Amino acid sequence: MTGEKKERLLQRSLEILPGFVSWNIILFPYWGILVIPNVVAYFILGFNIYWFYQSFQLATTAFFSHLKILAFKKFAWEAEILTFKDYRKIRHVVIVPTYKEPLHTLRRTLDSIAKQTMNTKQIHVVIAFEKREDENDRNEKSQVLKKEFGQLFGGLHFNVHQLVPGEIVGKASNEKSAAVWFKQNVIDKGRTDINYTVVTSCDADHVYHPNHFAALTYKFLDNPNRYSSFWQPAVMFYNNIWEIPAITRVPNTLASIWNLAQLPRRDRLINQQNYSLSFKLLDEVGYWDPDKIPEDWGIFFKAYFAKDGKVEVEPIYLPLMADAAQSDGFWKTIKNQYEQFKRWAWGVSDTPWIIKNYFTNRKISFWDKTMRLLFVIQSHFLWPVNWFLVTIGLTVPTLLNPRFAKTTLAYTVPKISSAILTIALLFFIIVLFVDNVYKPAPKTQKFLRKLLTPFEFVLLPVAGLIFSAIPGLDAHTRLMLGKYLEYKVTEKV
Repeated sequence: MTGEKKERLLQRSLEILPGFVSWNIILFPYWGILVIPNVVAYFILGFNIYWFYQSFQLATTAFFSHLKILAFKKFAWEAEILTFKDYRKIRHVVIVPTYKEPLHTLRRTLDSIAKQTMNTKQIHVVIAFEKREDENDRNEKSQVLKKEFGQLFGGLHFNVHQLVPGEIVGKASNEKSAAVWFKQNVIDKGRTDINYTVVTSCDADHVYHPNHFAALTYKFLDNPNRYSSFWQPAVMFYNNIWEIPAITRVPNTLASIWNLAQLPRRDRLINQQNYSLSFKLLDEVGYWDPDKIPEDWGIFFKAYFAKDGKVEVEPIYLPLMADAAQSDGFWKTIKNQYEQFKRWAWGVSDTPWIIKNYFTNRKISFWDKTMRLLFVIQSHFLWPVNWFLVTIGLTVPTLLNPRFAKTTLAYTVPKISSAILTIALLFFIIVLFVDNVYKPAPKTQKFLRKLLTPFEFVLLPVAGLIFSAIPGLDAHTRLMLGKYLEYKVTEKV
């Protein structure tokens, strides 16, 4: 067998692995209950204990992040950055990839950047269009944005990305095109110093806190490892949270709290959705891979392995508001939300090359790279599994083995599991508190809607199936069968 065939066989084996693992874990209780029922019972019990720990961790770290955010909001970052002698050299490059985004959405994002507490003349914004968007629409949006915001920033630039061989449609290829353009036309011409340039990946619907870039500037200047760091705020899908159906409001709320809860975990924090890094680091590692869909974890691990593990993500304890998936109508919104979660679950496609680099890069600390890999496996391999084991547990499997159902173990395990999951619900009170703090008040029926919001979580089992378990299995199965996902822009209204 040639080296190329061996490499391809290894690649396909690693692509099959996530789906193989998730499907086998999901199906294990159903065949296992007939062969090794005791093992299945203890397996379900063990998983519920694991879920209890995850619930405890989510609640406590989310609350810790909330306390840190209170401090970050009050701190005078714009005054503190003046204490650095070289603060005037800092330039921020905010890349905003867009494809058919409404003008009002782009305007809202730029308006939040224009309202920063730091000097906005130190901020460059690159609107990254796609050539496949209608030229007249692109030109109209460019003219309006240039007229309204052109004088507010150090530069408002427009780049039009055209796919070339070896690239696929997606955020990564568009961002790379915009970043390379900025390097060639601004940095290389001496208009900014690459050593003092920070690049931010920003979705077109993101709204920044006014202190964001002042805090980011301080964190960059104060960090001795600034050229091997990423910075991550708390992305929360609350811009239009009251305009979407309750069944999609639930998963968007949980996704927001999950993002918030990850910030204190420096050992497992990985940049996602909106993040920053030094332009020097981005240039050194070769930018985003234009042939991949998952660009956020992709650029982190590309830098992580290129720098032999000497890369970390530092939290920015400030909320960053984003749009939840929405469309014109209930069922279109459901479909749109499903497609977004499926695309996020497609991050599992990164695992083959992460696993290969885990074994081939021997310069990274064994403990550090192992913990990183375990977090990737936990996040992606268990994505479709959690719902089945927590929601169904032993209930359905024991129907297949009536004899086992009459045993003491079959009676005891569900009771213990139920008690564990009930206690875990107490942590949910903290989640609801944090959610209530950051979720904007509804414009209509304010008191009643706020009062009824906690009851929406009775939809969690259904929402979990539709927006977690099924899209996760969809992504795993596609990768396992070699039916690779194509990038679809999440519709925003």
